[in-house]
Amino acid sequence: MKKIKIFYSDKYCIDIGKHVFPTAKYRLIKEKLSRSLSVVNKILFIEPKKAREEDILLVHTKGYVDKLKTGRLSPEEIMTLELPYSTELAEGAVLCCGGTIGALEEALESGVGIHLGGGFHHAFPDHGEGFCVLNDIAVAVKKSMKEKRIRKALIIDCDLHQGNGTARIFENDENVFTFSIHQENNYPFYKPKSNMDIGLKDRTRDREYLAHLEKNIPRITSDFKPDLMLYVAGADPYEDDLIGNLALTMEGLRKRDTFVYENAWNYQIPIGVVLAGGYAVKEKDTVDIQFNTVKTAVEVFAGIGRRGE
Repeated sequence: MKKIKIFYSDKYCIDIGKHVFPTAKYRLIKEKLSRSLSVVNKILFIEPKKAREEDILLVHTKGYVDKLKTGRLSPEEIMTLELPYSTELAEGAVLCCGGTIGALEEALESGVGIHLGGGFHHAFPDHGEGFCVLNDIAVAVKKSMKEKRIRKALIIDCDLHQGNGTARIFENDENVFTFSIHQENNYPFYKPKSNMDIGLKDRTRDREYLAHLEKNIPRITSDFKPDLMLYVAGADPYEDDLIGNLALTMEGLRKRDTFVYENAWNYQIPIGVVLAGGYAVKEKDTVDIQFNTVKTAVEVFAGIGRRGE
């Protein structure tokens, strides 16, 4: 049995001061996976390569990329980004794009690829916002399409927040289907239309959330017939999230992950996974939820071999 590849770098743990975004979670998730006897022998950690500038420019404007490289973001741009600028932040964003590229390439090779970072769906071509510097989702998908590895991609965004940057980037691309299920009464307050948006009421619970997935994801998969899925597996729909107000339990989130993975397997469509947001009152809860996202992928995919074997 070949191991499931997980893309991760210690460079994701960037010092951004006292902040709601827990960058230490990446290292903590990696450590928890490394200690898990049921998982560790079935996975292989891969250090991602930095994305090439030409790949980032498939999505982002040269002016914005140059500002990131040189630190010339205006105070207004930094305020919109909601993160303190540093060289480490900019380089980490480029590396994160590389991690998502690697996860998608691995998915196309083996059926599944996992990135312990990524999911920065609020970044627009000419600016970052909402903790998102570069849109790794769009960069990885556009690179795969440019290289003719795929023709059609389905993005399943289950982060608490609507993927506004991703929706805008792909709004006129008939070969990318953007699906977002999110809390409606929350950031971002300007929400460009995805191909399907499901805006949930505050304190929506497991049963209703899962029913929306069960009703829509298989039908979209069957009708759209993507060559690749990208799953944005945010932990922030959790009932004890600091900046979210949905009410999913850990078990509900595990069922969500299982459903998305089994749908990909049933339709024999490769799936890349990025972890996106998570801001639980207890940092351990965010780590546990996103550990479970990876563990569930291992349970679904590791025991059944790779396509073609």
